[in-house]
Parts: sequence; structure tokens; C-alpha cells
Amino acid sequence: MVSAVIPFLFFTVFWGIIGFVVPILIPRSDNRALIQTLVMLTAACCYLFWLCVWLSQLNPLIGPILSKDVIWMITEYW
Repeated sequence: MVSAVIPFLFFTVFWGIIGFVVPILIPRSDNRALIQTLVMLTAACCYLFWLCVWLSQLNPLIGPILSKDVIWMITEYW
């Protein structure tokens, strides 16, 4: 389970930097607040989308569908 922590921390830090550090680096202009808001919302939405996909792969709800012959072979040979 430790190996599952590494991608979580990496992408959390990655999208955190994009969402919190990049908006500070936006040059001053008339539309600075709008651009900062767009960058923060984009980072938040991308992170949430990635998190949902990652969690669904971590614990899938639907497993493989096996036929009776395959189940019998698994029980006999394992």
C-alpha cells in the first residue's frame, strides 16, 4: 500500500503548485484576477478528475467475469 502513496503525493504537490504558486507568477494586467481564478479552477478540476480516476482504479467495483470452467480450473490447479 506504500506504493499507492507515492503517486498520490506527487500529483497532489504537482496540482498544488499549479493551483497556488502559478497564480502568484501571473504578470500584472487588467485581467490578472480573472486569469488567476481560471488557473486555480483548472488546477482544482484537473486534480479532482485525476483523484476520482485514480481511486476508481485503486478499488474497482466490477471484477473480471469468469466462466464456470475457469473457476473450476482455478480451484483444481491452485
